[in-house]
Amino acid sequence: MKISIAILSLASALYFAQVKDTLAEKMLIYQLPNGGWGKQLNDKSVVDYNVPIDKALLKKIKETGDDHATIDNNATSREINALIKAYSETKNSQYLKAAEKGISYLLLMQYKNGGFPQYYPNTGLYRKQITYNDNAMINALTVLYNAAEGKNNFDGVSPALKEKSKIAVQKGIECILKTQVLQKGIPTIWGDQYNEITLQPDKARAFEPVSLATAESVGIVRFLMMQPVTPEIEKSIESAVTWFKQHKIEGYSYNVTKVNGKAVRTLAEDKNSVIWARFYDINTNKPLFGDRDGSVKYDYNEVSEERRNGYSWFGDFADKLINKEFPKWLDKNKKV
Repeated sequence: MKISIAILSLASALYFAQVKDTLAEKMLIYQLPNGGWGKQLNDKSVVDYNVPIDKALLKKIKETGDDHATIDNNATSREINALIKAYSETKNSQYLKAAEKGISYLLLMQYKNGGFPQYYPNTGLYRKQITYNDNAMINALTVLYNAAEGKNNFDGVSPALKEKSKIAVQKGIECILKTQVLQKGIPTIWGDQYNEITLQPDKARAFEPVSLATAESVGIVRFLMMQPVTPEIEKSIESAVTWFKQHKIEGYSYNVTKVNGKAVRTLAEDKNSVIWARFYDINTNKPLFGDRDGSVKYDYNEVSEERRNGYSWFGDFADKLINKEFPKWLDKNKKV
C-alpha cells in the first residue's frame, strides 16, 4: 500500500512538473537577458501576449535588447506576478526561475537612495528619473514586498532573494518618505517623477509638468498602509489623506464617451459627484493641465483638443481611500 502511494505521489509530481501555462511560456520567451521585460519590442510594437508567436515575431523578440527593460505600464511586475502564480499552480521550476531572475532585475535597477527609474539600463530622456508615474515604482516595491514576506504565492522565492527584497523595501519606503512634497513644512502628496540625484520633483513628457500627482499618490498611500506602522509612516499617510480631503472638487463629474470611435472627455456639473484633478500646482494646489507644446494651463478648456481628449485629467482617485480604506487602517491600528 505504501509503495503504491509513493508511486502515485511520484507520478503526480512528474505530471505537474510537465504542466505548462501558455501565458507563462510566452513570458519566458519575452524575458530579456537582464531579467526584465519590455513594454515594446525593438520595432516599437507593443508587447501583446494575446498574439501567437510565429517565426517573424520570435525574430523581433530576440532582436529586442536590455535597453527595453522597464517597469513602465506594468512591465516586469506583471510578468513576475503571472509567473509566480503559474508556478504555484503547475510547480514548473522554469517559471519560478524566471520570476526570481525578474526580482533580481528589480533589485539591480534600484538606486542606492531607494528609488526606481522607469527604465534600466536605458537612461535616455526622462527614463532615469525616479518614477511613481503609472504606479511604476509602487508596482516594483509591491513585488519585492511580497517576495520579502512570502505573500501571494511568493513563498517559494529563495531565502537569499527574500532577504535582499526586505532591504530593498525598506530603502524604498525611506525614498517615499523623503520625496513627499512639503509645503511650508507640511507634508502633502507626491509628484509623478523625481530627479534621481536631488530627489526634487521633475517633469517628464511635455504634458506632464512638475506637479502633485493624485492617482499615483493614492497608490503610494495604499502601499504605506501595508507596512508596519512607524511614527514617520503614520504621519505620511495621515498628511496625504488630509490633503486629499482638502482638495477634492465637489459638484463635477468627468465623463468619457466614444464619438466615431474616438474618446471625448468632458467635465460636467454634477451635484452628487466628487473628483480630483490629475495634477495640482506644487506650490498653490491649483489644478493644472499640461499640453503637447510644454505649456501649463490652469483652465481645462484651454488645453488643446488632442490632449484634452487624449489624457485622463480628472478622476475619483482618492474616494475609496478616504471613505473606506483609510478608516479601516485607522481601526486596525487602534487610532481614534
